[in-house]
Amino acid sequence: MAELAELADQKTREVNEKHGDDHGVNLSKLRALAKRLKTQQELACRLWETDDTAARLLAILICRPKAFERDELDVMLREARTPKVHDWLVNYVVKKNPHSEELRLAWSADPDPAVASAGWALTAERVTKKPEGLDLAGLLDLIEAEMKDAPDRLQWAMNHCLAQIGIEHAEHRARAIDIGERLEVLKDYPTSPGCTSPFAPIWITEMVRRQHDKTMA
Repeated sequence: MAELAELADQKTREVNEKHGDDHGVNLSKLRALAKRLKTQQELACRLWETDDTAARLLAILICRPKAFERDELDVMLREARTPKVHDWLVNYVVKKNPHSEELRLAWSADPDPAVASAGWALTAERVTKKPEGLDLAGLLDLIEAEMKDAPDRLQWAMNHCLAQIGIEHAEHRARAIDIGERLEVLKDYPTSPGCTSPFAPIWITEMVRRQHDKTMA
């Protein structure tokens, strides 16, 4: 904890606070510290218990994702508080855990929008990597009905899932683009030069174009 406090920097903290994250540690320095510590499950659990954002990010980097029980991960997600801890927990831990599918189903139906967003993030992952057994048309129905009025984090995750369906599954592409165009979610999102807009119709079209260029090369 003392080392993390030393790594904290006021400018980094101010930038992070704009995104809802309350820590001042540069993430490259945090990753370097994790590399030095290597995997330490017990230390990771103790760091998580501090409720400190930088400590929790470090815990995620040095833990053993498969070591957690389903209920432990459920509690951890609900405790996550900040967007970065939430995202890293889902992407670096839950996705690699044997209970991920069970949690995906439970979280997707959760009344807490932050928890539901984790369910949708796991669904987007399955759409891309293991779509067998998913009702893609049914997912598009849900997105069409609920995404427009969903809270920010949940809306972002649903939009990501919409884009992945359109990118990965040609038979649903036209409908995914049509839903995106009608709902206009993230249409005016500020996008840096050289980056792809998160507006689903643009995102889908661009990624499909890149895939096509790759196969032609």
